Amino acid sequence: MALAERSGLVLMCDHTYCYTPAVRKIRELVRGGEIGEVQFVDSVRINLGLVQPDVDVLWDLAPHDLSILDFVLPPDARPVAVSAHGSDPIDAGRSCVAYLSIWLSTGALAHAHVNWLSPTKIRTTVIGGSRRTIVWDDLNPSQRVSVHDRGVDLAYAGSLGREERREALISYRVGDVLVPALPEQEALRGVMAEFAAAIAAGRPALTDGRAGLRVVRLLEAATRSAAAGGARETVDIGENE
Repeated sequence: MALAERSGLVLMCDHTYCYTPAVRKIRELVRGGEIGEVQFVDSVRINLGLVQPDVDVLWDLAPHDLSILDFVLPPDARPVAVSAHGSDPIDAGRSCVAYLSIWLSTGALAHAHVNWLSPTKIRTTVIGGSRRTIVWDDLNPSQRVSVHDRGVDLAYAGSLGREERREALISYRVGDVLVPALPEQEALRGVMAEFAAAIAAGRPALTDGRAGLRVVRLLEAATRSAAAGGARETVDIGENE
C-alpha cells in the first residue's frame, strides 16, 4: 500500500461480491443507520467442493465473507479478535469444514460457516440490528435482500413503574418485511467502474489495498486460532502500512 502511494498509483483488491447490487444495498442500509446498531452477523457459505490442493476451506471461502463484512460494517465496528475451529473428516490434509467467530469493537459477534462437503449449496447472511434485520440470500434472485422489522426490544427499568419492574423487560417486535428493488448489474462491471473512477479522481478505491490487508490479517489470526484448538486470537487491523 505504501509503495502504491509513493508511486502515485491506485491499489485495488478485486473483492467482487462488494460490487454486487445486493451488497451495495446492504452497505447503504447498515451504514445509513436503517437497521440501528449491529448486534450480530451470521453467514453461511457451503457447497459440495471444490477441495483445493493448496489451501484449506477458510482461505478458500472465508475471504468472501470477510471482505463483505469489512465493506458493509460501519467504521466504529471493527474486528478485534477471532476464534476458529476446523475439521478434516475426509483426510484431505487440510480443513474442509470450518467455523469462524469474530468479535467486533462494539461488542457484537459475527460468525461465518464455510464448508466444502455439503451436498446442498447455501449462500446466506443475516445482519441483525437494534431496529431491523437484513437477510441476504444470494441464491434467491427474486428476493436476494429482505429487511425485517422484527426483533427484541428492551425496556430499561428506569422507564418502568414500580409494579411494572416485576414484569419481564424483554418484548418481541413483529413488523413488516421490506424487499428492496435491486438493479440488474454485473459485479465485474462494477469493479472496473470503481477502479477507473478511483484512478480518475486520484482517490483510494472502495476496496483498496488496506481492505485486502485487513482480510489477510483476519485469516492469519484464524489459522493461528484453529491450530491452537480454537483459542481466541487478538487481531490488529491498523492502517499504518
